[in-house]
Amino acid sequence: MSGQREAQRGRASSSVVTIRGLRRNFGSQQVLDDFELDIADGEFVAMLGRSGSGKSTLLRAIAGLDEHVSGSVIAPRSRAVVFQTPRLLPWRRALANVTFALADDGPDSLGRDARGRAALAEVGLADKARAWPLSLSGGEAQRVSLARALVREPDLLLLDEPFGALDALTRLKMYRLLHDLWSRRHMAVLHVTHDVDEAILLADRVVVLSGGRVSLDRPVTLPFPRSRGDDGFDDLRRTLLAELGVREEVGHDQPS
Repeated sequence: MSGQREAQRGRASSSVVTIRGLRRNFGSQQVLDDFELDIADGEFVAMLGRSGSGKSTLLRAIAGLDEHVSGSVIAPRSRAVVFQTPRLLPWRRALANVTFALADDGPDSLGRDARGRAALAEVGLADKARAWPLSLSGGEAQRVSLARALVREPDLLLLDEPFGALDALTRLKMYRLLHDLWSRRHMAVLHVTHDVDEAILLADRVVVLSGGRVSLDRPVTLPFPRSRGDDGFDDLRRTLLAELGVREEVGHDQPS
């Protein structure tokens, strides 16, 4: 995997996201203040920050879902978002939820179905095409949501804490799935999370959002596959927790 990762780093030479002077207020509260960030082609960036620091606000701005920001946001037209909850339409089966994202793309229904089935297969749900959302487990529903994003073949995938509601074992399975998908597709990823371990396990680079700006920007050079016992993992973890204002005592407490 290390050779594959180095090849990806070689391709990640041009920025697909360039943000300059981004500002966003909510009343008198300044959430983003002259924010700047670059994300390279094929790069996986994890963003950490305290609750209310503006992580989801930033992601919505990059996705083009917030018309009240000022500044410059340059991002690929082909981008997709996976939210904290699956947001599946309960009256549509899994395949129809995935292909719903292609409604305005022009292919006939058979073409859409083929692409939707391929996306479901890619996330390990080839046998769930006709399943109703309420019959799916939490992990399966989030994988359908991921397939709905991937079916559009985005150059940029935006993830807004998509694993926060999952149990620990399902999270680990989703980490492996996400890493495999990213490795195959070579898309840029911005992954917003509260989980420091998750950020280190998945990302090329971790940034911390504080005071409306990037307060810390660190590469993650640990080879894949990664584990919490890797040399350097704990040092980076302590650095990130300290930047978040958390001093680790006994065990691996996470910032709330």
